[in-house]
Amino acid sequence: MTTATSTLIAPGAAGDRVRRPGSRRFGASRIIAFVVLALMAIGWLLPFLWAVATAFKTETDAASGDPGWIGPSGPTFDAFAAILSQGNVYVWAWNSLWTSAVITLITVAISAGAAYAFSRLDFTGRRWLFVVIIASIVVPPQVLIIPLFYEMLALGLVDTPWGLILPQVVVPAMVFILKKFFDAVPIELEDAARVDGASRFRVFWSVVLPLSRPILASVAIFVFIGAWNNFLWPFLVINDTTLMTLPVGLQTVISAYGVQYAQVMAQAVLAALPLIAVFLVFQKQIVKGVATSGFGGQ
Repeated sequence: MTTATSTLIAPGAAGDRVRRPGSRRFGASRIIAFVVLALMAIGWLLPFLWAVATAFKTETDAASGDPGWIGPSGPTFDAFAAILSQGNVYVWAWNSLWTSAVITLITVAISAGAAYAFSRLDFTGRRWLFVVIIASIVVPPQVLIIPLFYEMLALGLVDTPWGLILPQVVVPAMVFILKKFFDAVPIELEDAARVDGASRFRVFWSVVLPLSRPILASVAIFVFIGAWNNFLWPFLVINDTTLMTLPVGLQTVISAYGVQYAQVMAQAVLAALPLIAVFLVFQKQIVKGVATSGFGGQ
């Protein structure tokens, strides 16, 4: 008993302590890492906090150049009241919500199907087609704006919800991410299901997709955020104010007195609030999805 106890207490030299499983030394390197990360977080938060502070100022205080967080007149909701009273903000927010949701659903479905085909099926031209998809990731979206607009014009979809939605549902980067994840799914699980008589689609639907929930949730969130924030394409393809999305609609709320800095910041805050809420609710899924996306060799 004494020997066992002494072994647990002092496995090495006398007086050495055994670190419990999971415990970590809080050394200088970890302190430096925490300090660097804290500084980066503060640097990222400062512009957003400045925008929020400016949104709660009067136009006079915002235009005065006073660097203080609170203006001499004190905090006020005048900028938000002006924005909400001048435009169809609720209609634009609803348009952004449902179009972003539809874009997310269609994109995840297309990306998951294409990624599984590249990961598991052997068909002619598979390698070269995947190379084209990878190459298209580096193509700036702005290059495709004019061809897409003429295509939507030929199809009669300009100034319609589908003209806004369809050009945004193909995202090559998400195909690549999902393909990397599907490559890491053990093929033995699918073989076992095939032996039991499951079809290829049944294997994909009942075996692969349930195992891919973290990465699917992560992809869905990233696509939703991208669709919500998209400004250029909705700005070009939608002219009807009742069909505008929130980022585009808020830009039409322009005062006749020139740039209203408090109102501009209030617009930015209103547009960012839903995304902040989505991130706070699904942050675990985002972290888990990125961690299991296959880039780490899992």
